[in-house]
Amino acid sequence: MHAVRYELIKECSRSGARLGRLHTPHGTFETPMFMPVGTQATVKTLSPEELYDMGSQVILSNTYHLFLRPGHELVRKAGGLHKFMNYKRGMLTDSGGFQVFSLGEMRKISEEGVMFRSHIDGSKKFLSPEIATNVQEALGADIAMAFDECIPYPADFDYAKKSTERTTRWAKRCLAAHSREDQSLFGIVQGGMYPELRKLSVQQLTELDFAGYGIGGLSVGEPKPLMYDILGHTTEDMPKDKARYLMGVGTADCIVEAVNLGVDMFDCVFPTRVARNGTAMTSYGRLVVRNACYAEDFSPIEEGCGCYTCRNFSRAYIRHLFKAEEIFALRLLTIHNLYFLLNFTKQIRKAIAEDRFPEFRERFLQNYQG
Repeated sequence: MHAVRYELIKECSRSGARLGRLHTPHGTFETPMFMPVGTQATVKTLSPEELYDMGSQVILSNTYHLFLRPGHELVRKAGGLHKFMNYKRGMLTDSGGFQVFSLGEMRKISEEGVMFRSHIDGSKKFLSPEIATNVQEALGADIAMAFDECIPYPADFDYAKKSTERTTRWAKRCLAAHSREDQSLFGIVQGGMYPELRKLSVQQLTELDFAGYGIGGLSVGEPKPLMYDILGHTTEDMPKDKARYLMGVGTADCIVEAVNLGVDMFDCVFPTRVARNGTAMTSYGRLVVRNACYAEDFSPIEEGCGCYTCRNFSRAYIRHLFKAEEIFALRLLTIHNLYFLLNFTKQIRKAIAEDRFPEFRERFLQNYQG
């Protein structure tokens, strides 16, 4: 029995959308869900209590960053990530594969693992499937991700095939190295932009019986229509009784389209990153509150939004804070953006439960400007 288990509650009869529950050692959580990202054992500018208040369920922390600083052994001594950062709900750690991939020329991939240079001090470091698994066991999140190779876009077929097959071999090594009974391991489906390789990856990984499955190698620069096409080819072959997690996707349009194709879980740094740059997420698209047109706009970021920011402050005030370089500005927009996505996925769950998800999706996309 896996420590983390997905329960399918309902499937939409007119789309691939699914309503489910994710059972973990730290609680049971509803899907589809968005997971705020706490890269370095914190969701930037926010406390755990603020996350609870806005409906946060599972959050994500980053293996690569915590491996480098403060080090997984220190986190182990603290009692694991939950105690270290005082977050009492579900937690997932990624494997570090994507971060290593993004280092470009600063890393070298071999069958054994990846040699790379730290972005902090330039020192040489090494991650293998076994090390990434051991680090995540020390961190102690409910869900650990298998170490994979993220395929860049574009990539030719031969490279994508070799990389996909390596990800499968690495997945087997992760399973062999994993021993923590109160933590479950998710495999990561790769395959680049080739439907036949996606099918192959799904087949090989599902034979290994992971507790759930990430979908990697998407949203890496490809056009959105291509992403949706490949995603659809991927989810149609994935098991119905396991969670499906689209990694690194966190805009409302991509979430609603991915839910339509059967995805259950999402994460992305996008909402917190753009908040720090003065951009708010709304039901109609992005709103850059720094712009001069909001200097005397005393309406909230979005009418009808129930977040702390919209209930108490105006666009004009938040713009003033950004212009004055006040830290409170970053907090207010971070609160709004995360609340927006958490509430958006809550609305999606309600629409699926009430058999009106296709109408919800169509109405949202008609109003959304990207």
